[in-house]
Amino acid sequence: MKRTIAIFTLIFLVAALAGQQQERPANLSGKPQAEIAGIPCQMEELTSPQFAEAVELSGGVCVIPIGIIEKHATHLPLGTDLFEARASVIRAAEKEYAVVFPPYYVGQIFEAMHQPGTIAYSNDLMWQMLEETCRELSRNGLKKIVLFNGHGGSTYFLNYFCQSQLAARKGYIVVLFQGGPDEAMDRQISSLKKSKLDGHAGEEETSMMYLIRPDLVDTEAMGKESGLNQGRLNAMPHAFAGIHWYARYPNHFAGDVLQTNRELGELLITRDAVQLAELIRYLKNNSTIEELHKEFYNRAEYPLKNN
Repeated sequence: MKRTIAIFTLIFLVAALAGQQQERPANLSGKPQAEIAGIPCQMEELTSPQFAEAVELSGGVCVIPIGIIEKHATHLPLGTDLFEARASVIRAAEKEYAVVFPPYYVGQIFEAMHQPGTIAYSNDLMWQMLEETCRELSRNGLKKIVLFNGHGGSTYFLNYFCQSQLAARKGYIVVLFQGGPDEAMDRQISSLKKSKLDGHAGEEETSMMYLIRPDLVDTEAMGKESGLNQGRLNAMPHAFAGIHWYARYPNHFAGDVLQTNRELGELLITRDAVQLAELIRYLKNNSTIEELHKEFYNRAEYPLKNN
């Protein structure tokens, strides 16, 4: 009898140990689970088997950092927006794991076509590229897609793209990250800033790039052109025109003071990263937005019946 009990005990222990091996070990280190598993967050760095695991670790969340190729005054690289967006997104994904899409630079930049190096894609291509990228991500299991916009000129386009997701039922959701105030960080940022005008390639972007890639900041070329508002349409009342940015900043530079302040750059990147990590965590652990989409689509198909 004792021998029988011992055999059953041994069988139970073996089964228990096998089950423990199949389960993911508890994360007691405080580090991101992906870091423990050795899974990169950047999609282009993943092997195909790693990608399958990344989809699971991310809860199906993928962030697309969207930049542009355009002039940034005379001292910053054409890809500044892309560098800055990816820096914040990768840092956020290291805090709360998500898959980070490879460099994406298809956006709206018609207002800078007069400047060397600008790559301005057509409206149709902008839309189709983003639509098909989202569709392909969904097909690969990444069904919660976050757009992180690093370029102000794409804001209207991306807002409309998100709004248009309601036009037809889809198997995925798309949200646009919108950073908000952070009282403590904002206070530190304000204490470090010197400029009164800082709209494009100014002290914020200069400081971020000096943190990310100081080798790409041409400090000797800083301020070679004016970044002041030319105000050439100030007399036109109550209207918006596509030419408005060119009318104000034909040099594609909006700023009055430039500085290379790594501390300022660190705060700016961290502020977005912390808030984006919060959004990623919400999407991984909450299905409200999917439920609302499903409810909306069901009602929209039969509006008279369901209202």
